[in-house]
Amino acid sequence: MLLVVFLLMAGGCVALIAGVAKEVDKETKREITVTYEVTGNAKDVTITYSTYSDGDLSQNQLSDVELPWRKEEKTKGFVKGGTLAVTTGASGGKVRCKVTADGTTRTGTASGKFATATCDGF
Repeated sequence: MLLVVFLLMAGGCVALIAGVAKEVDKETKREITVTYEVTGNAKDVTITYSTYSDGDLSQNQLSDVELPWRKEEKTKGFVKGGTLAVTTGASGGKVRCKVTADGTTRTGTASGKFATATCDGF
């Protein structure tokens, strides 16, 4: 009787592990689009954005960007997400960042000289 119970428990554990492994594999292959957006009236804006894709981090920085600005990136892998940081320059102004990824939207605002709006956690 104990042997039967043990075999049933072992079989259940194997089935559970196989199910989890299948879902993890499915998630690593799923591709999503990350949309970065920046609006505002600031003139000398620096934009820094990063994206995780296939386990690698890609980071880019743009200087003296004219607003509005928008960028789309495709990403896949178990770890997805990144950061968008927008910094005003010496002339100041207002900026708003917005990132949309996989149904999640994050926003941030900043105003003044050398102020930074950050969008992350997506």
